[in-house]
Amino acid sequence: MTANNAIARKLNAIRMKGAMQSVDVANLLGLRPETVSRWNQGKAFPRPGAERTLLELDYIVDELSDFYEPADARLWLYSPQKLLDGARPADLIQAGDTQRVIEIIDQLRDGVYL
Repeated sequence: MTANNAIARKLNAIRMKGAMQSVDVANLLGLRPETVSRWNQGKAFPRPGAERTLLELDYIVDELSDFYEPADARLWLYSPQKLLDGARPADLIQAGDTQRVIEIIDQLRDGVYL
């Protein structure tokens, strides 16, 4: 099994659990949609920084899938969140602050704000 197949599986999981298309992933990672498409086809491999953020996005979407249907998970990512002082999780992910998003999801999991 090649690493590219693993990346394609991650992209598929993000699509299935988070209702996010390649263009959404590309926007969050600050890349062109064609780049993500090449990853999905196994024709290219993400650079380390992009790969890390992709894996964190996969983790975030997977965690959200415990609470939300795919379309609702996507909506959560793109909506201002009170727990983030009105910031959108997608903007934080774009800025590389995935840890803050993960911390809020952990609070949801712990039932603090359900």
